[in-house]
Order: sequence, then structure tokens, then C-alpha cells
Amino acid sequence: MTASRSSLRRALCSSLCAGLLFTALPAFAQSARYEIDPDHLTLAFLVEHIGYAKVLGQFRKASGSYSFDEASGQLGAVRIEVETDSATTQHNGRDRHVRGADFLNASTFPRMVFTATGGKRTGERQYEIAGELELLGRKQPLTLTATWNKSAPSPITKVHTMGVSARGSLKRSAFGMDYGVANGWVGDEVQLLIEFEAIRR
Repeated sequence: MTASRSSLRRALCSSLCAGLLFTALPAFAQSARYEIDPDHLTLAFLVEHIGYAKVLGQFRKASGSYSFDEASGQLGAVRIEVETDSATTQHNGRDRHVRGADFLNASTFPRMVFTATGGKRTGERQYEIAGELELLGRKQPLTLTATWNKSAPSPITKVHTMGVSARGSLKRSAFGMDYGVANGWVGDEVQLLIEFEAIRR
């Protein structure tokens, strides 16, 4: 009798634990996929020019996606692809140089790609995203600091939209892009400024 009661208790306990597990699973599976809206994306860069001032440039074509759980704040599967021949500094001659072999070499390397498996939450809406940037055939670590500005249905499209501001910096020379570094004509450090809206799918 004792053995039967013990077996019955174990069976009930197993059933209860399994029930609790399956009940809890949805709480950990609320991540949604977000796609960056190319019509609401600014991907800009600042580079020093001979110490006088910084040149502001922008990539006009890029796409990206990630997963995000708004309840827990968990971020994952970040991927941003940038078309290097879309770089512009609002000066035709300089743009040809920036897209050419001395800098982005867009004809040989048409894309640069940033990927990250996740992000570390550093504040209520602040994140540190340690990932990897592939540029000119080389991969180097790149960390972005990001702020989750807002999530809500867009008053225009009625689609659930998330707004993000991100910043980062990199050394051109780490990717073999060393034109103008030694003589100080073009800064080695590139500051990145990223603003975007992403649509929940």
C-alpha cells in the first residue's frame, strides 16, 4: 500500500510539473520578428577631415531585422545589411572616392553586414549590443549602444512599430581601410549614428 501511494504521489507530481511547465512556456516565447522600415531609416557616419571638421555621410540603402520580446526586453538575431555603393556625402567627387578602392571598394564588396546574437540591457530602455561587422572581407567586433524609444501602433499605418536610436564607432584601419590615416588627412575613427523605425511582423 505504501509503495502504491508513493507511486501515485510521484505520478501526480510529474503530471503537475508537466502542466506547470507547459503553462509557463508561452511566457518565454513572446519574441516577435521586427523588420526595419527602409523609409524610416537613417544610417549616418562622421569622419574627421584633416582636423578641421567632420564630414557627415549617409548610406541610403540598408535593410535589417531582429527579434524582440517587449515584455521581457529580450533581444536576439540582429542582422543589418548595408549597400556600400549607396554611400553619399552630398559631394559627387568625394562620393566616388568613398565608394572606390581607397575606402569602401563597393564594386568588390557591395555589402557590409552587422550581426549580433543578442543584447545586454543596461537601463530601462538602454541596451549594449556586442556584435560583429563584416566590411571589406574582414570581420571585427562592433558594439552599439541603443535606446528603445517607443513601441506602439503607428497613428499613420496602424501597424505596431518600434523606434530605436543607436550609436557606435569603429576604426577604419581595423578593416584594412587605411587611406589618409598616416598623414592625418582622414580620421581613422568613424562614428556611427543610426535612427530607425521597425515594423512588427
